[in-house]
Amino acid sequence: MPRIKKIELWQVNLAPPVPRSDAIQSFVTQETPMLRVTCDDGSQGAGYSYTIGTGGSAVMSLLEDHLAPKLIGRDADDIEAIWKDLFFHTHATAVGAITALALATIDTALWDLRCRHTKLPLHKAAGGAQKRVPMYSTEGGWLHLSPEQLVTQSLAAKADGFKGVKIKVGRPHVSEDMARLSAVREAVGGAFDIMIDANQCFTVGEAIRRARHYETLDIAWFEEPLPAEDLGGHERLAQSTSLPIAVGESIYSLQHFREYLQRGACSIVQADVARIGGITPWLKVAHLAESFNVPICPHFLMELHVSLCAAVPNAPWVEYIPQLDSITTRGMARDGGFAIPSDAPGLGIAWDWTAIDKQAIRRATVEN
Repeated sequence: MPRIKKIELWQVNLAPPVPRSDAIQSFVTQETPMLRVTCDDGSQGAGYSYTIGTGGSAVMSLLEDHLAPKLIGRDADDIEAIWKDLFFHTHATAVGAITALALATIDTALWDLRCRHTKLPLHKAAGGAQKRVPMYSTEGGWLHLSPEQLVTQSLAAKADGFKGVKIKVGRPHVSEDMARLSAVREAVGGAFDIMIDANQCFTVGEAIRRARHYETLDIAWFEEPLPAEDLGGHERLAQSTSLPIAVGESIYSLQHFREYLQRGACSIVQADVARIGGITPWLKVAHLAESFNVPICPHFLMELHVSLCAAVPNAPWVEYIPQLDSITTRGMARDGGFAIPSDAPGLGIAWDWTAIDKQAIRRATVEN
């Protein structure tokens, strides 16, 4: 029954390795709140979350001022109870991104600690459903790239073993989107998946209009076509197109996923372990989706999601966007176009604590 005695916090800002842009924003920096929990028996676990440029300091303050002190003296094995207690402690700011990201930073650290105690890798401790998971690449599909650049990078991904690519859409006119997508489809052939992502930029009418064009290219899914809060709009769109509608990276509650699934407003869920509040609620979303015969294809954070995808039976894809290379000693394992979960006890992320401490722009410690 290890009791938590110390919480260490860092914020590390990581630049993306390549320029990343979509229909509503550019990925300027990954603000990365990190947390290490130490128990009275000397055991430790580490977790993290992220933003793509704003809000990291707010997450850190919520952790340092309000949540970390609530952990001191708690039984580290009571992960579900801790998550619920912290969620209700922050009821005035939940449900929302800042609270979810703070909860995820803690929850992932507690799961890391549990896995280390049990000497199990996360993919085994959380289910053990798959040995490897197919990957698609988003890194070569950004909105600022020309059709020629998209073709070059998509062909390179295919040659490297990837099973698909994601292309950003949302150019000013649908004809521009179609020129880019058609060039890629012609180059890669039919037996290669193309996903598209609008990053919530369309109105309902424009999404319906564009979907009819996209359908001609056998698109694997149409991601975030509308603002995430527009449940009714997603329902209308899903009823009007044969394209699978994917949502979830901007949904922060299990109950909101339930509403989407109950109303047939999506056919793929993309719960992000950081934005849903950690591993504890992520697994609930995955199993909820399974009960609707719907896959979970999580957003970003491949270094962590590979283990969660391997833990459940309804995760057909890992999204390839590398981001942690500068603060880890080894990257995610790959076998051609497949992501391989780590068999090391814990989350499976090999943190480089020297690099983390060197790059940190903020540090804090809370202890008894």
